[in-house]
Amino acid sequence: MSRMRAFEELVAEAEAVSVEGWDFSWLEGRATEERPSWGYQRAMGERLARVGAALDIQTGGGEVLAGAPKLPPVMVATESWPPNIAKATALLHPLGAVVVADADEPPLPFADAAFDLVTSRHPVTVWWEEIARVLRPGGTYFSQQVGPASVFELVEYFLGPQPEDVRRARHPEDARRAAEAAGLEVVDLRAESLRTEFFDIGAVIYFLRKVVWMVPGFSVEQYRERLRELDGEIRREGSFVAHTTRFLIEGRKPERVR
Repeated sequence: MSRMRAFEELVAEAEAVSVEGWDFSWLEGRATEERPSWGYQRAMGERLARVGAALDIQTGGGEVLAGAPKLPPVMVATESWPPNIAKATALLHPLGAVVVADADEPPLPFADAAFDLVTSRHPVTVWWEEIARVLRPGGTYFSQQVGPASVFELVEYFLGPQPEDVRRARHPEDARRAAEAAGLEVVDLRAESLRTEFFDIGAVIYFLRKVVWMVPGFSVEQYRERLRELDGEIRREGSFVAHTTRFLIEGRKPERVR
């Protein structure tokens, strides 16, 4: 096995790399994350192939949507972060999808009953009433979301123990209640805890720079000593292990009562 590079070299490299978009390929060989058993992208692609009009909310750089084998005749994606809007447009426009700049706050800029399918992978916020509004009767919302206390071994390494209400946030049962309150029938809800490993301190820095809500305001300067301690732990143990939580939720808007 090759010797791990020096702490300062790994830090400088991870600070310099771009974190635009939602592509984590830079972490290849430096971190691993188990994937949920349900295969979100494949399942999303199957649903997209069966509908006439679909909306992908908070599409990021469009990477997940672009991986679908076939897009419907009407395909729209929303995104709020300007660098991602540009990236998603360049990636999705040649595939026939329109990217709409949206602030991720109600209302969605679409008419009632505009879509057969609404999808979203790892949304930061979910406006259930708006999702229900833009779905046609019989339409479906299909989403993979981040669950409670995801990667909290890493979060709490830097921030210390978090209160129970913070650890419980984003619970799948809360999502079920919110979906049902908006008038959707939840037809599938599954959750999994998945092993995540970081093999060098550069991978940790890149991850925290990219997933900015994990350690709000994270910077190498602020956490340098804690990063140095974690670097030593990774060198001793071979990796830093955390657990990602994910849940899949599928909700259907009832048909109109005749």
